[in-house]
Amino acid sequence: MRSLPDALPPPAPFVLAARALPLGLLAQFLTAGQALFRDGGLWDAHAALGVTLALPVGGLLGGALLVRRLRGFATSACLIAGLYVAQVVLGAADAALPLSLHPLNGALLLAASLVLLVRVERGRDAMAAAPAGAKP
Repeated sequence: MRSLPDALPPPAPFVLAARALPLGLLAQFLTAGQALFRDGGLWDAHAALGVTLALPVGGLLGGALLVRRLRGFATSACLIAGLYVAQVVLGAADAALPLSLHPLNGALLLAASLVLLVRVERGRDAMAAAPAGAKP
């Protein structure tokens, strides 16, 4: 049986970060593809968007580590944060091997963010479907 704080749905900022991250990562793939095949000037937009993605990553990690009822998301949030740091390091490299691993790591990061989003949304759906006063 869960205690009351664990039975509450995730807070709105955490849900927003969980939703924003996969969208931002998809935008990263789109800008990289456009920069590679159409307009090389979009690499700056790709880099700027990558830096901006630190906000949802930090929100997910901070929420999962600091908010008691979000501790169940800590492993996923730590994995996402680790993949994000690796993504930045790989993207900043000058050598061919790290740069060639950058898209693979991006795909892993996208997959991990989608898994976390599914878990967050499932928790929200379960709370919405539960009758008032029921204990999950």
